[in-house]
Amino acid sequence: MRKLDASGLSCPLPVLKARKLLIAMKPGETLEVLTTDPMSVVDMPVFCAQAGHVIIREEKQGDSFAFVIERGLK
Repeated sequence: MRKLDASGLSCPLPVLKARKLLIAMKPGETLEVLTTDPMSVVDMPVFCAQAGHVIIREEKQGDSFAFVIERGLK
């Protein structure tokens, strides 16, 4: 599993950085994204749905949010 720490970055940077990493990954590989931006709970699921990726896990960890994303086929 690859990891992206996007803590401290505001929207849309966590999504853009995740997108860049996911493009370089193979379908089925997973990426864990950590972010402190509260808008990421809206932005990350919308991005994944549009791009064909699957959020396997989403959780709040204190002031942070963690997403585990499986790279889709697109």
